[in-house]
Amino acid sequence: MSAPVLQLDDVHRTYVTGDTVTHALGGVSMTIDTGEFVAIVGPSGSGKSTLMNLVGCLDRPTAGDVRIAGHRVSDLDDDQLTDLRSRAIGFVFQQFQLLPRTSALDNVAAPLLYQGLSSRDARRRAAKVLTDLGLDDRSRHDRTMLSGGQQQRVAIARAIVTDPAIVLADEPTGALDSKSGQMVMDLLDTLNQEGRTVVLITHDADVAGRAQRRILVRDGLIEADEHGPADLRRTGVAAA
Repeated sequence: MSAPVLQLDDVHRTYVTGDTVTHALGGVSMTIDTGEFVAIVGPSGSGKSTLMNLVGCLDRPTAGDVRIAGHRVSDLDDDQLTDLRSRAIGFVFQQFQLLPRTSALDNVAAPLLYQGLSSRDARRRAAKVLTDLGLDDRSRHDRTMLSGGQQQRVAIARAIVTDPAIVLADEPTGALDSKSGQMVMDLLDTLNQEGRTVVLITHDADVAGRAQRRILVRDGLIEADEHGPADLRRTGVAAA
C-alpha cells in the first residue's frame, strides 16, 4: 500500500428541505489506500449513497474534510471539482449509462475527448482498453447490440480509460443476471490485482464479500470496518 487515495475526516452531510432536516451522515472518518478493493455496504437509507456522492465528487460535505487523490474538496471551486472528478474518478453505474446511438468505441473514448485529447488519440486508447477487456469484436456495436454484461464491461472500459485514481462502482451487478454479474466481479478483481483502487457500493452481502475490505454503514455512521474473508450475515445486510 502507498499513500491514501481517499481520506474522510469527521464528515457530516445534512440536507434541508423546507422545514425538514435530514442528517444523512453524522461524522464519518475513513482512509482508503491506493490499491485497495473496498466495499461500502449497508441497507437502504443507511447513508452509503450519500457517501458515494462525496467520494465521487458529486457532492460536498456539510462539515468535515474530504480529500481525493491528495486534493481537499473544500478548497476547490465548482470547475476544479468537475476537473478532479473527470480525472480522478472512474464511474461504473448499475444502469451502465452508455450514450445512445453511439458505438462502444466512442462511448469509451468520450471521457478522453472531454479531457482534450484528439479524436484519433482518444479512439486509439479506447480501442486498446476494449481489446484488453475482450471486447475488440464489439467496438463498433451500440448498446442495443450488446448484452447487459457486455454493456457493463464497456462501462468499465470507459471508467478506466483515463487511468483514474479510483474506480467507483455503484451496484455494478444490480441490473445483471448471476452469470454476467460474476463476470463483472471477476473483472473488477482483475483490475484490482493489476493495482487499481476499487471502491464498490452495494447492499448485497455476496457482492461485498468479493472485496478485501468491507465498510458497513448504518444510520449515517460507520458501524464496522472489516478485512479478510467476509461474513456479513450478522450485519443484517441481505443478499439481493
